[in-house]
Parts: sequence; C-alpha cells; structure tokens
Amino acid sequence: MSTITNYENEVVNQAQTRRATVEFINIVNDLWYDKSIELVLFRNPLVDKRASEVLNLIDYAKEFVAKPISIQDALDIAKAIQSIELPASKLDIGKLAYEFHLSENENIDKVDFVKKQLEGATEANGIKPKDVVLYGFGRIGRLLARELSSKMGKGSQLRLRAVVTRGKIDESVLEKRASLLSIDSVHGDFLGTVQVDAENNALIINGTTVYMISAAKPEDIDYTEYGINDALIIDNTGAFRDKEALNRHLVPKGASKVLLTAPGKGIPNIVHGVNHIENNPDTVDVFSAASCTTNAITPVLKVLEDNFGIKKGHLETIHAYTNDQNLVDNMHNKYRRGRAAALNMVITETGAGKAVSKALPALEGKLTSNAIRVPVPNGSLAILNLQLNSTTTAEAVNAIMKQYALEGDLVEQIQYSMSNELVSSDIVGTTAPSIFDSKATIADGDTIVIYVWYDNEYGYSHQVMRLAKHIAKVRRYTYY
Repeated sequence: MSTITNYENEVVNQAQTRRATVEFINIVNDLWYDKSIELVLFRNPLVDKRASEVLNLIDYAKEFVAKPISIQDALDIAKAIQSIELPASKLDIGKLAYEFHLSENENIDKVDFVKKQLEGATEANGIKPKDVVLYGFGRIGRLLARELSSKMGKGSQLRLRAVVTRGKIDESVLEKRASLLSIDSVHGDFLGTVQVDAENNALIINGTTVYMISAAKPEDIDYTEYGINDALIIDNTGAFRDKEALNRHLVPKGASKVLLTAPGKGIPNIVHGVNHIENNPDTVDVFSAASCTTNAITPVLKVLEDNFGIKKGHLETIHAYTNDQNLVDNMHNKYRRGRAAALNMVITETGAGKAVSKALPALEGKLTSNAIRVPVPNGSLAILNLQLNSTTTAEAVNAIMKQYALEGDLVEQIQYSMSNELVSSDIVGTTAPSIFDSKATIADGDTIVIYVWYDNEYGYSHQVMRLAKHIAKVRRYTYY
C-alpha cells in the first residue's frame, strides 16, 4: 500500500513541477518580448524552450554547482525579475539561484535578493540598433540568419536587413533559399517563419523583411537603396581573406564595418572573451572571428596558461567533414581531401595551433597542430597534449576549469561537462565554443591531455554573434 501511496504522490509532484515549468517558460518569454530581458541558465538559452528542455537544464545546474536548485527557485527568481524595473539585459538565472543558495539567510525575500544582486544594472549608454548584412548564405550564414532573427526581440541590438549572394535571384531561387533556412539536416527545423516575397526579392523572416541581393562583387552594391545604413557586413563566403580584399566591403554606401567568419591576414583575429577588448571598434573597421577550432581551444588554453603556464604542446582536431571536401573521390587541390568525406577519416592540416598566438601571444611557437576529418556532418573534438611549467593533477585541472566556467570573463566560452556518456551528437546546438570534457582529463606530472568538444557550426556562430555585438556596440547589461 505504501508503494501505491508513494507513486500517487509522485504523480502529483510531477504535475506540479511541469505546471511550474510552464509558468516559468511564460515569464521567460514575456520578459524577452516585452522588456528585452533575456534569461539564460548557466549561459544556456531559455527563450522558446520546451518544458522538458528546461527541466534537463535545471538538473544540469543542480549537478554543476552542487546546490539543490529547483524549478521553483528559477520560477521565484523569474517572478522577482519581472516585478522590478530593469533595463534591456541578459541575466543568468542559474547564477542568481546559485548565489541565493550561497547566501547566509535563505529565508530572505527573493525580490529583495534580486534587487541587491542586480543593483548595478543600468541602461547601456549610446546603444543604437545596428543593421547587419550577411555576405554569403552557406552553413554559417544561414545559422547566423536564424539566430539574428530569433534574437531580434524588440530590435534594439542587431537587425538582419539583407543577404548578398552571387547569381540571379528569382522566385525559384528565393524558395530554395527559404527552404534551406527553414529546414536543416543537422540543426533541425527553424523555430520561426519564413515566407517568400518575390515582388521585392526578399524573404520575410519572423515577420521582418530581409532583402536578397545579387552581386558579383562588393563594390556593385548601394545598401542605402534598401534603406540600410551604417551596416555591419558579416562575410561568411571565405572568398576575401586579407585586409585589402575585405576593405572592398566598405566601398558601398551604407556599409561601415566588416566581420570575417574565418581567419584573416592583416586584420585583428578575435576570439571573443579572450582578446576582443584589445580591439576598439571606434578605431578598427575590419575584424576576423578566427576559426571554429581556434575559438574552441583558445579559451581553455588561456585558463591553463594563466594558472600553470604552458611550455609546449600538440593539438589534434577530430573535425567533422565540411563542404570543402568531396562527397565522392575526385580531384582536390589539397592532399587527401579529395577522398570521399562520408566514408573516410582524412588527415589534413589546420592552422589553429599557430592562430592561437594571435589571441594569446604568450603561446607563439609553442604549439604544433594537425587535423583528422571524420565522417560526421557536425560536432568536433580537439585533443590537447600539453607540457606545463608546473606539475598538477586531473582533479586540479578540472577544478580550475569548472571555476572559469562558473564565473569570470570566459563563462560564455567554456561549458563544463560532467557526463560520462558525452559523444559528438550530444554537443550539437551548444552555444559555447568550448565544451570541456572533465571525465576525459589525463594528468601525469607536468603533462596533461585534455579533450575539448565543439559544435563547429553553432558554437562558432554564437562567437561570431558575440563579436558582432562588440563591434556594433550593442552589448546589453549582463549578469553572469
């Protein structure tokens, strides 16, 4: 009989939990769409999430900080945030719940607690919405279009206004572009709406017009003809890689800044969170967001360099295949990449080892690197074999990495995984560029081997978005 009674209690409790979760989700969405206040849970997005996704994130938060964080905690804090006047901001409700549990008096009123923690929240001065043009509409371009449209909110930050591609644009081309944006074999369906406006050569994404512009070269475009002014051009074609070529994007009327989604020559190569502050958008017009692999390893390497010092090391990336490779065996201008991508592991080169030093000069000449392309369409792994300046243990390395993932300047960049079952498909859709696999860390005296997973498309796209906000000077108040 007691077993039956317990089960009945469980049924009641789970119903209450899900009801609280739905109420929480409604507040999260109301705050975002009404007040431009975005709630995240240890940097994981919460807007437009399902109840099961939120509850899984709550379980992660509980294990991550070893505190009894519950959906009721999240709901109470969300209600407190809703009840006070705050500027447009991005607030980590996981950190707030964690700090509440750390407080000496957990009986304190949550509204008073939230007010105290967020008393530094002020309206960012001089934020002016920035027009954005995507130059190219490939894998990264379409993910950026999805995220820019999904994170539009009240339109106070980045506004996607146009996409530039080569070749003619007619209704059939627009329909194909719309389909590629709406449906993705790796990242699933776009959680928004996309319609074709053939009369204006545009896509209507979540109700806003995005012009599709055809141009053979950047100089051919006058963005002001489309009502676009002072725009940030995000070049994701890979066709222009040096300062001289990228400066061509600044020739057209209506363009003012350029961001390359690849390593660039003669321009600042930025890993947001590591060296973005060193490059002032008031004085620099052309930026590079470096590569997905550089963004994955640099935050982790910075933590290790700052805490232990790095003598030397080798980086091996186990990288998903890309569109640069052949689907079947055929000619290719690089060795081995001509072999069928979905059938072979392919050794190839990567410049990530050298590229790290552009963000971390202390590592100049200390890292060698190579890459193996493997038969998965997305989700990659970097293996770092490093000799440090001091001896350590796996437990010490993990503890330091966990601390940096919890607080500090790299919380957006490093996600700390505690899973024994983590595989590449699990990390698809992760916004952090570095997922530190704590269960795989090896240490032997002054030598360590660490494993860093990364979604080479989605995680990297979010680094591009972070850098774009820095360049556009539309960064809101954040509480991490």
